[in-house]
Amino acid sequence: MRRQLGWVVGGFCLAVLVAGFAPPGQEPVFGFSPAGVAQLRQREAALRAIPRRENIGRYMDFMAAEPHHAGSPRAKEVAEYAAQLLKSWGYETRIEVFEALLPYPVERRLELMAPFRFPAYLAEPALAEDPDSEDKNQLPTYNAYSGNGDVTAELVYANYGLPEDYEQLKRLGIDVKGKIVLTRYGRSWRGTKPRVAQEHGAAGCIIYSDPRDDGYFQGDPYPRGPWRPPLGVQRGSVMDMPLYVGDPLSPGWASEPGGKRLPLEEARTLMKIPVLPISSSDAQRLLEALGGPVAPEPWRGALPLTYHLGPGPAVVRLAVTLDNRVRPLYNVIATMAGREAADEWVIYGNHHDAWVNGAHDPVSGAAVVLETARSFAELRKTGWQPRRTLVFALWDAEEFGLVGSTEWVEKHKAELEGKAVAYFNSDTNGKGALGVGGSPLLERFFAEVLRDIEDPSSGKSLLETAEAQRGSTLTPGTESGDSKEKRKFSLGALGAGSDYVAFYHHAGIPSLNLGFSSPEGAGVYHSIYDSLAWYRRFSDGDHRYGQKLAQVLGTAMLRLADAELLPLEFTALAEHLERHVAEIRKLKGGDGVDWKPLEQGMARLRSAAARYQQAASGWRGDPRAVNGRLRGAERLLTAAEGLPGRPWYRHLFSAPGNYTGYSAKPLPGIREAVEFGRTEEASREARRLAQALAALSREIEELSAALGG
Repeated sequence: MRRQLGWVVGGFCLAVLVAGFAPPGQEPVFGFSPAGVAQLRQREAALRAIPRRENIGRYMDFMAAEPHHAGSPRAKEVAEYAAQLLKSWGYETRIEVFEALLPYPVERRLELMAPFRFPAYLAEPALAEDPDSEDKNQLPTYNAYSGNGDVTAELVYANYGLPEDYEQLKRLGIDVKGKIVLTRYGRSWRGTKPRVAQEHGAAGCIIYSDPRDDGYFQGDPYPRGPWRPPLGVQRGSVMDMPLYVGDPLSPGWASEPGGKRLPLEEARTLMKIPVLPISSSDAQRLLEALGGPVAPEPWRGALPLTYHLGPGPAVVRLAVTLDNRVRPLYNVIATMAGREAADEWVIYGNHHDAWVNGAHDPVSGAAVVLETARSFAELRKTGWQPRRTLVFALWDAEEFGLVGSTEWVEKHKAELEGKAVAYFNSDTNGKGALGVGGSPLLERFFAEVLRDIEDPSSGKSLLETAEAQRGSTLTPGTESGDSKEKRKFSLGALGAGSDYVAFYHHAGIPSLNLGFSSPEGAGVYHSIYDSLAWYRRFSDGDHRYGQKLAQVLGTAMLRLADAELLPLEFTALAEHLERHVAEIRKLKGGDGVDWKPLEQGMARLRSAAARYQQAASGWRGDPRAVNGRLRGAERLLTAAEGLPGRPWYRHLFSAPGNYTGYSAKPLPGIREAVEFGRTEEASREARRLAQALAALSREIEELSAALGG
């Protein structure tokens, strides 16, 4: 699913952690005794030597050969292919079947009625340079979970369709009530655009890809270059994802065959107005027909015209009919049982469904899951068995709204809360920078993983490469001339957009989301041109970065699976909390919040985290006594009643923003209450977070004592 431009989780906030002055490869590894580190180094060196680029290419060739959208026979075929491979490598493998509302288009019509007639093309042409662009069984260009409707109305251009854009229109005296709104992709989750349009009374919503954002303004369009051609269209779900994800008809429970479902009219995440995506070529004709004021400069795209706002004289007819049918989906689950702690799970997943062929999104990542699993199977042949159980997953129906992973988490939630150590997620993978975000409890752990792995291009560590790309931020109190300075690696907060959402935001399981990426992937995002031909020419065609991602995730899984003490740590959480509170206090209305209970809670957490860090660096006794409690630490930051107005989201540290969707809102209960001017609610949310921090601090203090600290 990943968003059109950028990285779903905010990416690196900075990059280097210095761990003493030990020679490379001899640094301590958090969670392992010195003797354990020596064994670990041998195993992970062997593991990182196993992944093969040609294998990744072979898996991609099969999975991306044909369109395989969720609910189609080909999606089942892809799931069965992956399951057969995993079984052949010795994994206990099963396909778990769920059912969900997966709407396909029946009617799509867009026609400019005045001041001249123009029927929109609404199709992507096949290209001679790309054989897969003429594959059969392609889903047409549409937005899943659009409302059904046939409306004719004046057109208004609303920029990116965000709340602030409608405020600007209001200041200019333009009312969208009863109008059809034209917005461009970008800056938020696509489902936010029709949601805000219908909140303002619009009768329909059209979303187009402006070449300034992902087309010829950025570079040569496909097939000459990697960017979106004029007739390229971004399909995608417009589910109201900030409310809840997964099957719209089973919020909070698994949608299994024959199970309970809401009536369609009670599903809160479905749009009520018709929504349709179009190309920049079709949008150009609509924009040419608009009158009214000239659009503000930041609203102007790269089409060769003067951007006007309307309303009129452009009048359009928009008709959408979807077949709102419940269809099957297929999750592939493979396990390698642990030798000592089989009831502790380390999980890694990626989705396998695509809007069309999906070589980049998601097959580039799904192939890495398979090669990582094969690597562990080969390592097991040497006599090694993981201490904890490894779980590999390929999810279905992610593109519709993270459906397969969410239904699986909802079905197994009680078991996951007792057994899951962490969830790793990838989605797309290309060539370029490594983007990563996740739980602060995993920050130190993952910094050490990146410290010990080379970048595929520079030969430096991935951590050093990240520093060069992002610049460096020194820990407060250090000086740039000090040779002992400590530079800070910081994980971006998790928002939404891929399959970690149910694990982290709903079940409270420590999670990481990562992959190599470059902006060129936006050029074919969710189009028929996301093909093997495009990927080979413009992305990771030799699979160097796919091989590297398998090494990164293999190393991370091995360390978590074999750690003597689970490498979860709390100082980063204290630092993130203090930074986010400082940011919120600067917002308008932030000074009216009662911060005292939260300040006291953060001070106690800071002290408890420092004590635990010391105790965990030199534990005495058997650390297994505390591992079970460590697995539950993240869940102390969740609330059973959920966030205000959206109870499915339970994590108090971060959530997708109500009007951003993809990007995270740290401390969402407090921050959004301040942003919306609800000061009393913000104070209540601050007290609620303070109570959660008190419970977590008590737990950390007891863990420190148990470790001899």
